[in-house]
Amino acid sequence: MTVTDQQFAPPPQPVPPIAARAVDVVKTYGRGETAVRALDSASVAIAAGEFTAVMGPSGSGKSTLIHALAGLDGIDAGRVFVGGTDLSTLTERERTLLRRERLGFVFQAFNLIPALSAAENITLPLTLAGKRAERAWMDELVHMLGLQDRLDHRPGQLSGGQQQRVAVGRALIARPELVFADEPTGNLDSRSGAALLRFLRQATCTLGQTIVMVTHDPVAAAHADRVVFLADGRIVDELSDPTAERVLATLAGLDVARPDEPVEA
Repeated sequence: MTVTDQQFAPPPQPVPPIAARAVDVVKTYGRGETAVRALDSASVAIAAGEFTAVMGPSGSGKSTLIHALAGLDGIDAGRVFVGGTDLSTLTERERTLLRRERLGFVFQAFNLIPALSAAENITLPLTLAGKRAERAWMDELVHMLGLQDRLDHRPGQLSGGQQQRVAVGRALIARPELVFADEPTGNLDSRSGAALLRFLRQATCTLGQTIVMVTHDPVAAAHADRVVFLADGRIVDELSDPTAERVLATLAGLDVARPDEPVEA
């Protein structure tokens, strides 16, 4: 290489930081003839600051994968990392603390506490950790969620869309490294679901939040930066900058779930 080549060679591109990754993860349910391998040497890396959707046929291992990445379920083989932390090196108490301090969760069933107000449900993770919410951050989050006039209401006084927005606020209040969302629009009407997806997109673009979402809906997946596809417990494809049409086309090319595989929630 000449001096001129050295002077004008483009600088190396920075490698995006990785928020979580699974390496050759195996997870089997049951034993003997009834055993089902939900994850079969699955490997994936989740880039920090991106919105990643996880899709695949029923029984493909979607929910099992994010449960493994979040340390909610143990694995039979392989390794899982959150940032630089190897979850296999942690005790159960340490994994619980990691989930409380570094992760956020949004589930299809909302999982709000009926006796608490919307504001109390949002700040619950901080309350359990013995901390108080930063007033400015709480105000910003509530404004982004459009819940300013609903903070004193209990879950039973809120619509399904409002309850799910409270659940999202609860997931974000502690400024987690990652948010895992398992079918977050599954119990919402189309209008509320679209509003929630726009907010998750905004959380990534505006706040730099890392989000991993399991969904069966190609329109929902199109809100993500990247879609990862599973089939038979393995990562088989991915799309960047997805559209609903491209997601549908990719799904159409995947094998359907085997008859003996359980249907995921």
